[in-house]
Amino acid sequence: MFLKKCVFLPQILKLYIIKKHIPNLITLANLFSGLVAIVFALKGDLVLASFFILLGIFFDFFDGFFARLLNVSGELGKQLDSLADMVTSGVAPAMIMYKLLENANDTNLIPNPKATVGSWIPTDDHAIYMVPFFAFLLALGAAYRLANFNIDSRQTSSFIGIPTPAMALVVLAIPLILNFSDIEIAIRFFENRYVLIILTIVLSFLMNANIVLFSLKFKNFSFKENKTVFLFLLLSILLLIVLQFVAIPIIILLYVLVSVLFQKKE
Repeated sequence: MFLKKCVFLPQILKLYIIKKHIPNLITLANLFSGLVAIVFALKGDLVLASFFILLGIFFDFFDGFFARLLNVSGELGKQLDSLADMVTSGVAPAMIMYKLLENANDTNLIPNPKATVGSWIPTDDHAIYMVPFFAFLLALGAAYRLANFNIDSRQTSSFIGIPTPAMALVVLAIPLILNFSDIEIAIRFFENRYVLIILTIVLSFLMNANIVLFSLKFKNFSFKENKTVFLFLLLSILLLIVLQFVAIPIIILLYVLVSVLFQKKE
Protein backbone atom coordinates (compact mmCIF):
# COMPACT_ATOMS: atom_id res chain seq x y z
CA MET A 1 0.00 0.00 0.00
CA PHE A 2 2.80 2.36 0.90
CA LEU A 3 4.58 1.56 -2.37
CA LYS A 4 1.42 2.36 -4.35
CA LYS A 5 1.18 5.76 -2.67
CA CYS A 6 4.83 6.41 -3.48
CA VAL A 7 4.20 5.52 -7.13
CA PHE A 8 1.35 8.01 -7.41
CA LEU A 9 3.10 10.70 -5.35
CA PRO A 10 4.76 12.43 -8.38
CA GLN A 11 1.40 12.61 -10.18
CA ILE A 12 -0.32 14.01 -7.09
CA LEU A 13 2.46 16.56 -6.65
CA LYS A 14 2.23 17.51 -10.33
CA LEU A 15 -1.55 18.02 -10.07
CA TYR A 16 -1.07 20.19 -6.97
CA ILE A 17 1.48 22.38 -8.74
CA ILE A 18 -0.83 22.78 -11.75
CA LYS A 19 -3.78 23.60 -9.48
CA LYS A 20 -1.69 26.13 -7.57
CA HIS A 21 -0.84 28.08 -10.72
CA ILE A 22 -4.25 28.06 -12.44
CA PRO A 23 -5.30 31.44 -10.92
CA ASN A 24 -1.89 32.94 -11.81
CA LEU A 25 -2.25 31.75 -15.41
CA ILE A 26 -5.65 33.45 -15.57
CA THR A 27 -4.05 36.63 -14.20
CA LEU A 28 -1.32 36.44 -16.84
CA ALA A 29 -4.05 36.08 -19.48
CA ASN A 30 -5.43 39.35 -18.10
CA LEU A 31 -2.00 40.97 -18.47
CA PHE A 32 -1.58 39.62 -22.01
CA SER A 33 -4.96 41.04 -22.99
CA GLY A 34 -3.92 44.44 -21.64
CA LEU A 35 -0.68 44.42 -23.61
CA VAL A 36 -2.51 43.56 -26.82
CA ALA A 37 -5.02 46.34 -26.08
CA ILE A 38 -2.18 48.87 -25.81
CA VAL A 39 -0.78 47.78 -29.18
CA PHE A 40 -4.15 48.25 -30.88
CA ALA A 41 -4.65 51.60 -29.14
CA LEU A 42 -1.28 52.81 -30.46
CA LYS A 43 -2.31 51.69 -33.95
CA GLY A 44 -5.52 53.70 -33.60
CA ASP A 45 -7.86 50.69 -33.56
CA LEU A 46 -9.70 51.70 -30.41
CA VAL A 47 -12.53 49.21 -30.91
CA LEU A 48 -10.23 46.18 -30.82
CA ALA A 49 -8.30 47.77 -27.95
CA SER A 50 -11.58 48.09 -26.03
CA PHE A 51 -12.53 44.47 -26.66
CA PHE A 52 -9.15 43.24 -25.38
CA ILE A 53 -9.49 45.34 -22.23
CA LEU A 54 -12.93 43.80 -21.78
CA LEU A 55 -11.38 40.34 -22.20
CA GLY A 56 -8.74 41.20 -19.59
CA ILE A 57 -11.43 42.35 -17.14
CA PHE A 58 -13.20 39.02 -17.73
CA PHE A 59 -10.03 37.15 -16.70
CA ASP A 60 -9.56 39.51 -13.74
CA PHE A 61 -13.05 38.69 -12.50
CA PHE A 62 -12.33 34.96 -12.37
CA ASP A 63 -8.72 34.70 -11.16
CA GLY A 64 -9.65 35.49 -7.56
CA PHE A 65 -12.72 33.26 -7.76
CA PHE A 66 -10.64 30.26 -8.85
CA ALA A 67 -8.00 31.04 -6.23
CA ARG A 68 -10.65 30.80 -3.52
CA LEU A 69 -12.33 27.82 -5.15
CA LEU A 70 -9.05 25.87 -5.35
CA ASN A 71 -7.90 27.23 -1.98
CA VAL A 72 -4.59 28.45 -3.41
CA SER A 73 -4.79 32.15 -2.53
CA GLY A 74 -1.44 33.74 -1.73
CA GLU A 75 0.61 36.91 -1.67
CA LEU A 76 2.11 36.17 -5.10
CA GLY A 77 -1.32 36.06 -6.70
CA LYS A 78 -2.33 39.29 -4.98
CA GLN A 79 0.72 41.19 -6.23
CA LEU A 80 0.49 39.67 -9.72
CA ASP A 81 -3.17 40.65 -9.93
CA SER A 82 -2.35 44.29 -9.17
CA LEU A 83 0.47 44.38 -11.73
CA ALA A 84 -1.83 42.93 -14.39
CA ASP A 85 -4.59 45.39 -13.49
CA MET A 86 -2.14 48.28 -13.77
CA VAL A 87 -1.58 47.39 -17.42
CA THR A 88 -5.07 46.24 -18.47
CA SER A 89 -7.16 48.63 -16.38
CA GLY A 90 -4.66 51.47 -16.00
CA VAL A 91 -2.28 52.00 -18.90
CA ALA A 92 -4.49 50.55 -21.66
CA PRO A 93 -7.54 52.77 -20.94
CA ALA A 94 -5.22 55.76 -20.55
CA MET A 95 -3.89 55.09 -24.06
CA ILE A 96 -7.45 54.87 -25.41
CA MET A 97 -8.32 58.18 -23.74
CA TYR A 98 -5.14 59.72 -25.20
CA LYS A 99 -6.25 58.76 -28.70
CA LEU A 100 -9.82 59.94 -28.03
CA LEU A 101 -8.51 63.34 -26.94
CA GLU A 102 -6.42 63.54 -30.11
CA ASN A 103 -9.49 62.89 -32.23
CA ALA A 104 -11.96 64.95 -30.18
CA ASN A 105 -13.81 68.08 -31.29
CA ASP A 106 -13.77 71.39 -29.42
CA THR A 107 -17.53 71.54 -29.81
CA ASN A 108 -20.27 68.94 -29.92
CA LEU A 109 -22.63 70.97 -32.10
CA ILE A 110 -21.65 69.08 -35.26
CA PRO A 111 -22.15 65.29 -35.05
CA ASN A 112 -19.27 63.16 -36.29
CA PRO A 113 -20.04 59.42 -35.95
CA LYS A 114 -16.53 58.46 -37.12
CA ALA A 115 -14.64 60.54 -34.56
CA THR A 116 -12.44 57.64 -33.44
CA VAL A 117 -11.03 57.10 -36.92
CA GLY A 118 -10.68 60.76 -37.83
CA SER A 119 -7.40 62.62 -37.83
CA TRP A 120 -6.45 65.28 -35.31
CA ILE A 121 -4.92 68.32 -37.04
CA PRO A 122 -2.36 70.04 -34.77
CA THR A 123 -2.37 73.82 -34.54
CA ASP A 124 0.24 76.31 -33.39
CA ASP A 125 -1.45 76.43 -30.02
CA HIS A 126 0.86 74.48 -27.68
CA ALA A 127 -2.03 73.95 -25.27
CA ILE A 128 -3.74 71.76 -27.89
CA TYR A 129 -0.62 69.61 -28.13
CA MET A 130 -0.70 69.06 -24.38
CA VAL A 131 -4.40 68.21 -24.06
CA PRO A 132 -4.14 64.44 -24.81
CA PHE A 133 -1.62 64.06 -21.97
CA PHE A 134 -4.49 64.62 -19.53
CA ALA A 135 -5.34 60.99 -20.30
CA PHE A 136 -2.36 59.78 -18.28
CA LEU A 137 -4.10 60.94 -15.11
CA LEU A 138 -6.03 57.69 -15.43
CA ALA A 139 -2.84 55.63 -15.27
CA LEU A 140 -1.51 57.68 -12.34
CA GLY A 141 -4.80 57.36 -10.47
CA ALA A 142 -4.90 53.61 -11.16
CA ALA A 143 -1.33 53.14 -9.88
CA TYR A 144 -2.09 54.99 -6.64
CA ARG A 145 -5.38 53.16 -6.19
CA LEU A 146 -3.82 49.69 -6.71
CA ALA A 147 -0.87 50.41 -4.41
CA ASN A 148 -3.24 51.65 -1.72
CA PHE A 149 -5.51 48.63 -2.22
CA ASN A 150 -2.62 46.23 -1.49
CA ILE A 151 -1.91 47.77 1.92
CA ASP A 152 -5.48 48.64 2.94
CA SER A 153 -6.97 45.91 5.14
CA ARG A 154 -10.42 47.53 4.93
CA GLN A 155 -10.90 46.44 1.30
CA THR A 156 -11.24 42.69 1.81
CA SER A 157 -15.02 42.41 1.25
CA SER A 158 -15.70 45.83 -0.32
CA PHE A 159 -13.92 48.58 -2.23
CA ILE A 160 -13.03 52.11 -1.24
CA GLY A 161 -13.17 54.13 -4.43
CA ILE A 162 -14.18 52.62 -7.77
CA PRO A 163 -12.00 49.65 -8.82
CA THR A 164 -9.69 50.18 -11.79
CA PRO A 165 -11.72 47.75 -13.98
CA ALA A 166 -14.81 49.94 -13.42
CA MET A 167 -12.86 52.97 -14.64
CA ALA A 168 -11.60 50.98 -17.61
CA LEU A 169 -15.16 49.95 -18.52
CA VAL A 170 -16.23 53.59 -18.78
CA VAL A 171 -13.28 54.43 -21.04
CA LEU A 172 -13.55 51.39 -23.31
CA ALA A 173 -17.26 52.08 -23.75
CA ILE A 174 -16.55 55.39 -25.50
CA PRO A 175 -15.04 53.99 -28.75
CA LEU A 176 -17.81 51.39 -28.84
CA ILE A 177 -20.46 54.10 -28.48
CA LEU A 178 -18.86 56.28 -31.15
CA ASN A 179 -18.62 53.40 -33.63
CA PHE A 180 -21.72 51.32 -32.96
CA SER A 181 -24.34 53.40 -31.15
CA ASP A 182 -27.30 55.01 -32.91
CA ILE A 183 -27.96 57.39 -30.02
CA GLU A 184 -26.80 60.69 -31.52
CA ILE A 185 -26.77 62.65 -28.26
CA ALA A 186 -24.37 60.11 -26.74
CA ILE A 187 -22.07 60.31 -29.77
CA ARG A 188 -21.98 64.10 -29.66
CA PHE A 189 -21.41 64.05 -25.89
CA PHE A 190 -18.37 61.76 -26.02
CA GLU A 191 -16.84 63.49 -29.05
CA ASN A 192 -16.35 66.65 -27.06
CA ARG A 193 -12.79 67.30 -25.86
CA TYR A 194 -13.92 69.12 -22.71
CA VAL A 195 -16.26 66.29 -21.73
CA LEU A 196 -13.39 63.80 -22.07
CA ILE A 197 -11.06 65.95 -19.94
CA ILE A 198 -13.68 66.34 -17.20
CA LEU A 199 -14.46 62.61 -17.36
CA THR A 200 -10.74 61.80 -17.00
CA ILE A 201 -10.43 64.01 -13.91
CA VAL A 202 -13.62 62.62 -12.34
CA LEU A 203 -12.62 58.98 -12.92
CA SER A 204 -9.13 59.61 -11.51
CA PHE A 205 -10.72 61.15 -8.42
CA LEU A 206 -13.33 58.42 -7.96
CA MET A 207 -10.69 55.68 -8.02
CA ASN A 208 -9.15 57.19 -4.90
CA ALA A 209 -12.22 58.73 -3.26
CA ASN A 210 -13.22 57.64 0.24
CA ILE A 211 -16.44 55.99 -0.97
CA VAL A 212 -17.26 52.45 0.17
CA LEU A 213 -18.47 50.32 -2.76
CA PHE A 214 -19.72 46.75 -2.62
CA SER A 215 -17.56 44.08 -4.24
CA LEU A 216 -18.80 42.42 -7.44
CA LYS A 217 -16.75 39.27 -6.83
CA PHE A 218 -18.73 36.26 -5.59
CA LYS A 219 -17.47 34.29 -2.59
CA ASN A 220 -20.32 31.84 -3.21
CA PHE A 221 -23.58 31.73 -5.18
CA SER A 222 -25.95 32.24 -2.24
CA PHE A 223 -28.66 34.79 -3.15
CA LYS A 224 -29.04 35.91 0.46
CA GLU A 225 -25.35 36.74 0.86
CA ASN A 226 -25.04 38.30 -2.61
CA LYS A 227 -28.48 39.93 -2.93
CA THR A 228 -27.13 43.40 -3.77
CA VAL A 229 -24.76 42.00 -6.40
CA PHE A 230 -27.44 39.84 -8.05
CA LEU A 231 -29.96 42.70 -8.22
CA PHE A 232 -27.33 45.09 -9.56
CA LEU A 233 -26.24 42.61 -12.23
CA LEU A 234 -29.87 42.00 -13.25
CA LEU A 235 -30.50 45.74 -13.63
CA SER A 236 -27.22 46.09 -15.53
CA ILE A 237 -28.25 43.36 -17.99
CA LEU A 238 -31.58 45.10 -18.61
CA LEU A 239 -29.80 48.42 -19.26
CA LEU A 240 -27.39 46.72 -21.66
CA ILE A 241 -30.28 45.18 -23.59
CA VAL A 242 -32.04 48.53 -23.94
CA LEU A 243 -29.13 50.97 -24.35
CA GLN A 244 -26.32 48.62 -25.45
CA PHE A 245 -22.86 50.25 -25.10
CA VAL A 246 -24.34 53.55 -23.85
CA ALA A 247 -25.45 51.62 -20.77
CA ILE A 248 -21.89 50.97 -19.58
CA PRO A 249 -21.12 54.47 -18.17
CA ILE A 250 -24.63 54.57 -16.70
CA ILE A 251 -24.06 51.21 -14.99
CA ILE A 252 -20.83 52.46 -13.37
CA LEU A 253 -22.64 55.59 -12.16
CA LEU A 254 -25.42 53.35 -10.85
CA TYR A 255 -22.78 51.19 -9.11
CA VAL A 256 -21.54 54.24 -7.18
CA LEU A 257 -25.06 55.46 -6.33
CA VAL A 258 -26.30 52.03 -5.18
CA SER A 259 -23.19 51.62 -3.00
CA VAL A 260 -23.66 55.04 -1.39
CA LEU A 261 -27.37 54.38 -0.73
CA PHE A 262 -26.64 50.87 0.54
CA GLN A 263 -23.98 52.25 2.89
CA LYS A 264 -26.39 54.84 4.32
CA LYS A 265 -29.03 52.17 4.78
CA GLU A 266 -26.58 50.04 6.74
